[in-house]
This record gives sequence, C-alpha cells and structure tokens, in this order.
Amino acid sequence: MKKVKLGLLPKLEIQWNRKSVESAESGREVLADGRVKYWIRHDTIKGVRPKMLAWWFQHLEGDIEYEGKTYNRYHVWHPEDHVHVSYEKRKIDGSVGPGAELRIVEYLGRKKNYLVNVVSPIEKLDEEGFIHNPKLYGFLPIARMEYSFKDSAEGTSYENCLIVGWKGFSFKLIRPIFEFLFFDKQHGFHWIKHNIEEVGQFERFLPNLYRKENENLR
Repeated sequence: MKKVKLGLLPKLEIQWNRKSVESAESGREVLADGRVKYWIRHDTIKGVRPKMLAWWFQHLEGDIEYEGKTYNRYHVWHPEDHVHVSYEKRKIDGSVGPGAELRIVEYLGRKKNYLVNVVSPIEKLDEEGFIHNPKLYGFLPIARMEYSFKDSAEGTSYENCLIVGWKGFSFKLIRPIFEFLFFDKQHGFHWIKHNIEEVGQFERFLPNLYRKENENLR
C-alpha cells in the first residue's frame, strides 16, 4: 500500500451544495447473515447522468477549475472531509474498472476517530452502478460499498449502501464487539451524512467537468 500523509486538510472556502440528511431516505438494518447495512436513497441528482457518474469514478485523480481557481477534484467533491484518493492499481491497459483498486483517505464529519484509510478493489463500474470492497490495511475485508444509478427525467436516481462485516457465523458472534470497537451506530450516521453531502455536491461541479474533459462525447 502506497504511503499517504494522513491528517485533516484545511476546509475549502468554496460554495458547495451541502444537502441535509433529511433530503434523502436512509437507515440501518442487520442482515440475515449478520452484517450491518447502512443505506441511502438520495434526492435526485439534478443535471447529472449515469454516464457522468461512471466516468467520474474512473477519473478521481487530478485537479479541477472551480469558481475561478484550481483545486484537487477529490477535495472539491467534499470540501471538509476528503483527504486523498488515488488508484492503487489500474487494469493492465491503464484504465479503471473491475480489477483496479482505489486508495481512499477521509475523515467522516472531520472527526479524527472516524478515519477512513483503505484500499478497495473495484468489482463493478458502469452506467448501472459501482461496487467496491474496502480492505483494512490493504488485506482485511471489512465492508462492501454498492451504488446504483438510474436515469430519470431530471438527472439520476442514486442509491447506495455500506455493508459492514463479513458473511459467516464468526461475524454474527462478534458483531456487538466489532460495532463497539470499530463502527457503531454513530459512526454509521456520520457515513450517511458524509455521503449525502458529497452526492449533492455532484450538481455543482460534475456536469461542467464532464463536458470540459469530454468535448467530443454526447
């Protein structure tokens, strides 16, 4: 795993589309196999199409011009919590898709005890959705992230979930301890809040960025 400097970045003093938790439907449930699922059905992402989202998750690295200045695009996506994203591993042809791996560093709610520092292999990435599987320390599978994109009249209907834990009796047995030590309900709430905020921010920057970097696409 590549070495990345950890630590909160200064908040970007920019205008952003910070949607409230109440703008989406969300919840928590314990699955039959013992894992814990935090889920969100977002408000429609207006002006954003599934093809833009698929493209975005393939082009997370680099800078963006926003409000007349140049910023890291991942930081613009969430001006408070995001620290670093990169492709730890790409496909043989250099592209990003199933078989590639993400490196993600962020602090949910800018809280140091809610640090996300994972490598996450990509399982699916297309206009229907995105699935990746975060691994702690680069090798311990601890979660599953599932995104679903559906085109609508105004933009995209976007749903996603975080499934914490692993299948099997062992996690059922230790789940209360695991949640207490690593990912309790409050931690899950901060993930939901963070995710609603970053998804809402797509409306502010993604359509323009997509058009600028894909002038020949329709």
